[in-house]
Amino acid sequence: MGKWNNKYIIGLTGNIGTGKSEVRKILQCLGALGIDADLIAHQLMDPKGKAYQQVLAHFGKEFTTADQQLDRSALAGVVFQQPEKLAELEAIVHPLVSAEVERILNETEMPVVVIEAIKLIESGLMEACDALWVTDAPIEIRLARLILSRAMSESDAQIRILAQPPQEEKLKAATVIIQNNATLEDLLLQVKHLWITTVPDTYRLALQDFDSV
Repeated sequence: MGKWNNKYIIGLTGNIGTGKSEVRKILQCLGALGIDADLIAHQLMDPKGKAYQQVLAHFGKEFTTADQQLDRSALAGVVFQQPEKLAELEAIVHPLVSAEVERILNETEMPVVVIEAIKLIESGLMEACDALWVTDAPIEIRLARLILSRAMSESDAQIRILAQPPQEEKLKAATVIIQNNATLEDLLLQVKHLWITTVPDTYRLALQDFDSV
């Protein structure tokens, strides 16, 4: 049981291209509150975000665009090829993300919450969760998704995949594994089944009561 005993917290992770965002969106449609930790990290690195000045102070002001936005592409080109630089960036951003997630969890009255984060385990966010859902897909499917949906070159996609901790470590820790290697309809059916069979009735019924208010 996680630290929020009046809520059921699903931790959702999986390496890039495995489809965890699609699973979060389905869970939101089923009634859960969705928290996109990776989106929060992006927002924190906007010019008005809490991480912006810290990132520039650490990596240098050359990582800004003409309009003073963080040059994410240039920064990615460094951190995804140098693991020690990625660790330095995460040391700045992860504690701020965790603080924002905790703020949301403290403020929300929703009985079921899903936290999506690619570094859910590594960042410590898993400590808040009651269950760990991990999305998985063969590497060739993941590569194709990155090339098609994110307009990456094959080499860039491979760099992103190789820069991440092994997917196997996430799978070993999983409460639930979602094989996302077919159609969106298949994924929808999997998630609906897991929603009914793994989320305790107490919280799902509380969610129905909450929705009816």
